[in-house]
Amino acid sequence: MIFSPSHKHANSFIVDESNDEVAGRSSISDRWILVSVIALAIFGLLAVFSSTAYFAELKNTTAQAMLISHLFKVFIALAVLIFFSKVDYGLVLRFAQPMLLLSWGLLIVVTLYGNEVWGARRFLNVAGFSFQPSSLATVSLLAHLIYMIERKLESKTLRSFSKSFVPMMVYVVISGALIGIEDFSSAAMVMALSLTVMFMGGVSKLQIGALVLIGLIGGTALVTSTDARKARVNTYLDQIVNISSDRLESGAGYQSQQAYIAIARGQLTGVGMGKSAQRDFLPAPYNDFIYAIIAEEYGLIGASLILILYTLILLRGVVYVARNATGTSAALLATIFTLTFVMYGYVNAAVATGLFPVTGLPMPFVSYGGTSMLFSGMMMGVVLNISKNKPRRTRVYF
Repeated sequence: MIFSPSHKHANSFIVDESNDEVAGRSSISDRWILVSVIALAIFGLLAVFSSTAYFAELKNTTAQAMLISHLFKVFIALAVLIFFSKVDYGLVLRFAQPMLLLSWGLLIVVTLYGNEVWGARRFLNVAGFSFQPSSLATVSLLAHLIYMIERKLESKTLRSFSKSFVPMMVYVVISGALIGIEDFSSAAMVMALSLTVMFMGGVSKLQIGALVLIGLIGGTALVTSTDARKARVNTYLDQIVNISSDRLESGAGYQSQQAYIAIARGQLTGVGMGKSAQRDFLPAPYNDFIYAIIAEEYGLIGASLILILYTLILLRGVVYVARNATGTSAALLATIFTLTFVMYGYVNAAVATGLFPVTGLPMPFVSYGGTSMLFSGMMMGVVLNISKNKPRRTRVYF
């Protein structure tokens, strides 16, 4: 609603809808978001092809084969995006709880029988494909929290400790604990996003504060539960105050040091597409540190463009789509799915530049991978679906 003062009508108001569009559904989704996602996917294809050259040799395959595999996953993710942009987003809310319960079972299975990669079990092999249950758990949890918030608003029990906060807390804590067993960084992200959606939904700030305290205690316990996690934190803290060649020779902070070298080599315009040298030294350059490869090959300009694309998605998803959404659940879904998508990208970039410790979180639609890209496509599809709601624009003159 646009308010415009008028001295001519000082004691009355006039509603003018003569040139305004009628409220309702449109067949057109937000083009800025769609174009930005496609641009990220193109950047990802180029970066993955370059960064997998050395890794492909170790796996007795070729960079072309890995590129084709990644391209196939991109097409699947885009198909998922298109599908969820067409169907009613209410289905996501209605099926969130059973999907969340299923993800809990899969998380238990992956803890016992999953494939161990870099010292952690995060993936299951299903019919020849790797599947990461934590991605399903994250999306399902956030959607179910929104569904619960909507129901509690209808029953006017949203601020009740026993009827609202406790049931939500049960889902959040169980999900965070199951994910955190093998993937602390993802668990921390899930907890932060859950608190965000609860805060936006109107849950009591006092109750959320208590949950923050529990999260800090639980997070500290998870960090100190294994030597590998403690080493990551200590290495991160050490590299802030002590960056030297001695640490590189000793192997401490090796990943971060190689990422710094890649970024430094890129300078303003980069060394050129496919000319990365650090891809031979960085562990997982096609995933965890793909942003460093982009910075090396395309320089500050290319690295900045990636962040601009994520920022554009953030602004369109939150400021435009969520703000104009019809209904609480639609607004919350658009906001939290956009935040989830963008925050994963920001965190991946922050890790490569040394702002955050090594987390292992992928960069949506850029990093090599299947499960994360699949659910990223799903989230963006839901946001695009919500963007089709066109509110009535009304000018009111007082």
